[in-house]
Amino acid sequence: MRYHKIPDETIRRLPVYLRGLLFLLEEGRQSISSRDFADFVSVNPWQIRKDFSYFGEFGTRGVGYDIKKLSKQIYKILKLDVVHKAALVGVGNLGLAVLAYPGFGTYNFDIVAAFDTDRKKIGKKIKDVTVEDISKIRALKRKKIDLGIIAVPRKAAQEATDALVTAGVKGILNFSSCHIAVPKKIKVITIDIAMDLARLPYYMPAS
Repeated sequence: MRYHKIPDETIRRLPVYLRGLLFLLEEGRQSISSRDFADFVSVNPWQIRKDFSYFGEFGTRGVGYDIKKLSKQIYKILKLDVVHKAALVGVGNLGLAVLAYPGFGTYNFDIVAAFDTDRKKIGKKIKDVTVEDISKIRALKRKKIDLGIIAVPRKAAQEATDALVTAGVKGILNFSSCHIAVPKKIKVITIDIAMDLARLPYYMPAS
């Protein structure tokens, strides 16, 4: 099912709701009231209701949300109900941390390929993934890998992006803290940890 004209902010919040629901499932909870869920994920109740209204009615009056059912619905909305294969470009310190991160499986992401230009890294096996020469990246299309993760220095980011696009990926997670140019059909999400951290002191009380 396709959903049209959904605000980006709503899509950004859906994984927050999903993470909360999964935690509640681990706690053995079966249902939760809309207000308690809003408090749990630190989002206003009206905002949650508005976000869910784009996709249908999920709660039951007087009962709240069926946690297992709602989590499955959000998986489906975000297209996380199938496994997405991903390729990592850049196996430096950040890339190694990405490969080691255990949380991707929760959302059905599987990093199955890794590429680098450093001959000392090529051929090494990390978390069941063998690092390959970047020149072999064209094989992604044949392996049905539709996501790319970039963890290279800024000066190499665009080249890595072009290689991934040519190889047929549909979405790119960019850790290179710079703008990368892609065709309109390719979705890019850039994560700049330092820039996000730069917002934090503003909210801290003066010493």
